[in-house]
Amino acid sequence: MLSEAPTHVPFDARGFEGLPDRIIPLDELRTALLVAGTGHQVRDAVWRELVVRARRDGPAWRVAAVGMAMPGLRRQAGLLAAGWHGDTHDLDAELLVGFMERLATVDLGEPRVCGRLIDAGVRAARKIRDAESDTMLIRSGEPGSVLPIRPWDHPDLVLARAVATAVIDREEARLIAATRLDDYTLVRVAAELGISPQTASDWRARAEKRLQRAIGDGELSFVPLRPRRQRPNSSLHSSRVGSLLATRTAA
Repeated sequence: MLSEAPTHVPFDARGFEGLPDRIIPLDELRTALLVAGTGHQVRDAVWRELVVRARRDGPAWRVAAVGMAMPGLRRQAGLLAAGWHGDTHDLDAELLVGFMERLATVDLGEPRVCGRLIDAGVRAARKIRDAESDTMLIRSGEPGSVLPIRPWDHPDLVLARAVATAVIDREEARLIAATRLDDYTLVRVAAELGISPQTASDWRARAEKRLQRAIGDGELSFVPLRPRRQRPNSSLHSSRVGSLLATRTAA
């Protein structure tokens, strides 16, 4: 699935320091951004423009954004596939879905625009891996102790287990996830929750202390979140990616 995505739409590179002073195809733009001498500020400026276009100008630019990020997406897909015995198309599909969903909401005021988009895709793909391998108790055919679920694995699953055992509530989990994992500012999340930033900070600190104590005490070691799921149908995942490319608009 992670083959070369089309990058046929033109990009006006005029005004971007170090880039050709003309309209260029995206494959040429991508090559220019990968050159070691291209600064992070230029890369972020280009990616901000790409995200704005993807939100405003429709499917062609959303596909273009995927194509521009393809080197990083392919690299992460290879890392995710290491040791995976399922269908790698499932992981690829979730990687793209996570990328596309974050494309609509990523904060353009923060650095590493492309990196944060890819990070979101990686988190989505890891959920597939973790749902298969880490949420069920593992039993062998021999008598003996049951191996506990690791409480220190993917952060999203740790938070889900903490909510399931009432160590923290859903809003506390949302606050921690948004500010610690998703690069949202405390001010922004506090506004969404209808509380002051100081209250949000105090709230998060107390929740994190309870979470740390629960992990240390082993309270999250035997918390299966759900039955083992059937492996996702790749055609359904491909359809979901296509739908996002065609219809996703700015949040």
